[in-house]
Amino acid sequence: MQQSISRRRNRQIYLVLMFCCLLGFWLFENFYTPDPYGAEHGESSTEIPIFLLPSSTTGTVVGHQHYTLSYNEPYEQAEWVAYVLKKDHLTTQTRKRPYFMEDPKIKTKSADWRNYKGSGYDRGHLCPAGDRRFSEQAYNETFYTSNIVPQDKDFNAGVWNRLEMQVRQWARTYGDIYVITGGVLQKGLDTIGEEDVAVPHYFYKIVARGDAKSMKMIAFLLEGKENNAPLRSYAVSVDQIEEMTEIDFFQDLPDDVEAKWEKAVQLEGWRF
Repeated sequence: MQQSISRRRNRQIYLVLMFCCLLGFWLFENFYTPDPYGAEHGESSTEIPIFLLPSSTTGTVVGHQHYTLSYNEPYEQAEWVAYVLKKDHLTTQTRKRPYFMEDPKIKTKSADWRNYKGSGYDRGHLCPAGDRRFSEQAYNETFYTSNIVPQDKDFNAGVWNRLEMQVRQWARTYGDIYVITGGVLQKGLDTIGEEDVAVPHYFYKIVARGDAKSMKMIAFLLEGKENNAPLRSYAVSVDQIEEMTEIDFFQDLPDDVEAKWEKAVQLEGWRF
């Protein structure tokens, strides 16, 4: 009799502990949010120069310590992310991968990372974590979900990654590089998650160097699926990306400089 009572008691304790574990896991998964990734004391900013910032179709422009973005709430992602990549930013230093978390600077809140769970899509970085290994703060900032877009896994690890590596090589070769990148946000896109995060069909990246009088720029437009074609085959004019996105890139450049560099596909001066 006593053994039977003891077994029942042990079973009850086991069930209670199991319930507590499951409840704790559920609470962690659904409600835990780490502290915002604040700037380290004395760390300088590496934001892109103001004269190179594009227009915003939403007016929601957010400046972080190491990149700037324009958030588009209906699509639950940034319509562009802009940042500077310097030669001395490039390092192979290992960083501990942080949590994805909502952007504390966006009043409407950026999409929760859980929207991506079970979606079949990668959480693709716009400002790559690999470009921000030079400090813990810079690296962690890239894990705000405002810097994340749904991307096909093979595309993210394939041609998109190849383009990111090419941009790093240009920074090693030419010095300071200015990058503006995002998904093409249009009506009718598929969505994922409870917050209906849009899945772009196309992604763009615009790369520039030099000053306002001697600017060189090159633009790329890629369909969001893996392709082994040479990177130069994805080069397009900035005007084409502006037409698709309704964003005015390099709006503060002198009109003659802007017209000169945006209307044509620019390959000259960029070593592949």
